[in-house]
Amino acid sequence: MQLANIRNVCLMGHGGDGKTTLAESLLFMTKAADRMGKVADGNTVCDFDQEEIRRKISIGSSIAPVEYNGCKINLLDTPGYFDFVGEVLQSLRVADIGVIVCAAKSGVNVGAEKAWKLLAGRKLPRAFYISRIDEENADFFKAYASIKEAFGNSVCPLYAPAIENGKAVGIIDIAAKKAVGADGKPMDIPAGMSAQIDDLYNELAEHVAETDEALMERFFEGEAFTADEITKGLSAGIAGGDITPVLCGSAINNMGGAEFLKAITAYGPCPAGRKVEKGVKNGEPAELAIDQNGPAAAIVFKTLSDQYGKFSFFKVISGKVTSDMTLVNARTGQNEKMGHIYVVRGKKNTEVKEIGCGDIGAVSKLADLKTGDTLCDPRAVIELEGVNFPEPCYALAFMSKVKGGEEKIATGLSRISEEDLSFIVKNDAETKQFVVTGQGDIHLDVLCSRLKSKFGAEVETESPRVAYREKIRKKVTGVEGKHKKQSGGHGQFGLVIMDFEPGETEDLIFEEKIFGGSVPKNFHPAVEKGLRERIQRGVLAGYPVVNLKATLVDGKYHDVDSSEMAFKLAAGLAYKSGLPQASPVLLEPIGSLKVSIPDSYTGDIMGDLNKRRGRVMGMNPAEGGGTVVEAEAPMSEMHSYAIDLRSMTQGRGSFTFKFERYDEAPPMVQQKVIESAKARMEEDDD
Repeated sequence: MQLANIRNVCLMGHGGDGKTTLAESLLFMTKAADRMGKVADGNTVCDFDQEEIRRKISIGSSIAPVEYNGCKINLLDTPGYFDFVGEVLQSLRVADIGVIVCAAKSGVNVGAEKAWKLLAGRKLPRAFYISRIDEENADFFKAYASIKEAFGNSVCPLYAPAIENGKAVGIIDIAAKKAVGADGKPMDIPAGMSAQIDDLYNELAEHVAETDEALMERFFEGEAFTADEITKGLSAGIAGGDITPVLCGSAINNMGGAEFLKAITAYGPCPAGRKVEKGVKNGEPAELAIDQNGPAAAIVFKTLSDQYGKFSFFKVISGKVTSDMTLVNARTGQNEKMGHIYVVRGKKNTEVKEIGCGDIGAVSKLADLKTGDTLCDPRAVIELEGVNFPEPCYALAFMSKVKGGEEKIATGLSRISEEDLSFIVKNDAETKQFVVTGQGDIHLDVLCSRLKSKFGAEVETESPRVAYREKIRKKVTGVEGKHKKQSGGHGQFGLVIMDFEPGETEDLIFEEKIFGGSVPKNFHPAVEKGLRERIQRGVLAGYPVVNLKATLVDGKYHDVDSSEMAFKLAAGLAYKSGLPQASPVLLEPIGSLKVSIPDSYTGDIMGDLNKRRGRVMGMNPAEGGGTVVEAEAPMSEMHSYAIDLRSMTQGRGSFTFKFERYDEAPPMVQQKVIESAKARMEEDDD
């Protein structure tokens, strides 16, 4: 397939607005599928994963190529639920245009807003598709108005529903002023819609005129444009981001599918529209021309991993990729023999000999290949931009339901992380928990389900424990620690006298001010070692002690019975005796928070932060509109913030939260943490 005849289209939008159904309709219409599957029946081409079938939502992005009028259109169907935004970003990396799907009943929603921002961030052309135009209470024109109000003057109509007796019965091509019925046959534009269609045509013509000065003059003179001029103007305007066309249809009833494909093939940009891809060559910024006759180069944008190995999806950026090629992984420098390459449609793989420039394919069993890697000709090595995933924000501790199942969980998560790079795993030695941080509660729930179904690992979850600290606030002097034991033969004896006081550094400061050799120097390291072991467990709730200065001022030893072990134990006894007298206090971790929200939610966010003992540090305008609230808050109050923020802002808010420092916890918090720690210690003892 020639580069100019390829279209890579990313279907985006809110969950449940009809992206997968649209893809299914186009597959069936072009005979790429022999039946029309339904999400509710779990038999669609794009939602083939067991979790997707069970939950009736898209979890992963999938590829559904169709052919129409000599063009190959790679439909990239993406999840609408925000927990799976990583899958959307993978598809956007290789898309040449994004189509945002909105339902005719609801119009613009938060999913559409987020999709628009993602497309704008990548400077990709975009279009809208208003779905389900024939449903009861559907209102195309109201939905269109909401899109225009939300996203500005670049929005213009390409198609509109033909409405008779309040119901959509066909599709009207605004530019041609012609209509087709639901059966695809020509029909008259319904009576009473002519004036409305004339207004939409004038709107479309004005957008076309703005792409060319000569056309603008003719527009003001009232001249009509030819079909070729409209095609040329729309193509240029869409590619440059100046025109955002609006399409419509009812995928479930195969209405508007042909018009969708006509628009994509006639006006949509081909992969060569970007001209170059940016990357790094020999450590310096570089560019690679998108050229079907250039050196081979491909970007890996998605990975699937199963019991048979890896399946890596790639887009050819330059040249072509053939099955007998050996390419270089620009990240590792290793040669990769391509072997078996495929064209993929849902879960069906068709082996081919080559994948041309601009097209999407897959390669199997390349173990060292990762999402974001560049495969390229050994004579022209360049590392292209990879996929930038959002920072995970919602954490849970994973535990095995059965004894000894931890290894299965770790192995399973390691395998899943090969295809899902939007979560991280940390084995927290301090809290003794296996903490998984993902994009939200649904994301982590899916991980648990996959661990059970694919790896036989049954998981329980709980909130991660907070890593508190302890310190002292006053100095105590002359604290004695004495270890004496007599058990036949040599005994054990060591006596130390210590001063404890707040230190200037987080780490233990150990000093000695011994006069007269009451504790020989060769035992001083043992005293320090005893203290270092002890500070791992504080005297209040068993948390590590910080900012402690300990001074060895005196002691006693025995020529025969004293040993390093005796003085190490004596130091521990002094610590245990002295710290409760030094006004110990619990410290809690404080994080720095940045919340990006639309202005209308500022009051709700501020009120919520006050409930979480947060302290607002300032507010700044956000890039692209809205407000960034900067605050500090205790980490113990922020566990559910990802879910709560989504609820408060209907999914429009986002945040980053990073550890900043430790502060003294309020008395009520200290009491609660100490009681909880004691209860946990008693359970562990049992």
